[in-house]
Amino acid sequence: MKEKLQTTPGDSFPVVFSDFDGTISLVDVTDVILERFADPSWRQVEEEWTRGSIGSEECLRRQMALVKATPNELNALIDAVPVDPDFPRFYRFAQKQQLPFYIVSDGFDYAIRRVLKRVGADGELRNGKHLFSSALRLAGGELHPSFPHSKINCPHGCATCKAAIIQRVRGERRPVVFVGDGLSDRFAVEEADMIFAKQELLDYCRERGLAHIPFETFGDVQARLAELLGVEANSCAAALDASAQEGF
Repeated sequence: MKEKLQTTPGDSFPVVFSDFDGTISLVDVTDVILERFADPSWRQVEEEWTRGSIGSEECLRRQMALVKATPNELNALIDAVPVDPDFPRFYRFAQKQQLPFYIVSDGFDYAIRRVLKRVGADGELRNGKHLFSSALRLAGGELHPSFPHSKINCPHGCATCKAAIIQRVRGERRPVVFVGDGLSDRFAVEEADMIFAKQELLDYCRERGLAHIPFETFGDVQARLAELLGVEANSCAAALDASAQEGF
């Protein structure tokens, strides 16, 4: 990626993609649901996915079949999920700088939309236009998953084919910024021009010698992008704080 990013919308304008679980949320929401409401055998399925024996679509389909929870129980759990405290400011920053921002996640729309609503990220992120994830329906105390963004004949069996989505959205010339934390992001980073990584994704990038930028919060991501975009960090922060007073 160039030292200074283009700031005029068009084919060369950067596009930002982010994972959700463990990246925007501080915990993996699906894992929290499984730990609370699933039969303990869900961990055996998880081990199969970690070893690469199965893809994330099969993993999630089998794990969700082990969950028993009422809507009230599930909602209470989701409403307690912590979010990166710097994400609301980063989201406003992306809007102000006209950076297209997309969430790509193996996680479930039911949980993601509920969390985004709580932190005020309405509009494109919650109406499906900028959110690509697995889907979840509740019925009779059971969770019924579906995978609208998987890819036929995907060699990895991904629940959400992040690489294919990035390829489609970016077009031919747009540079891609990817923000993520886990092994489910390892195929997505192959499509990225700039990688922000933490936790398991950070280890993955280091092991394979992939150029990346370690981060802890979206505040780190915002500071780096502001620098590359040629935006004055102080004036940008002041403008964002002012807009926050009007409501996120």
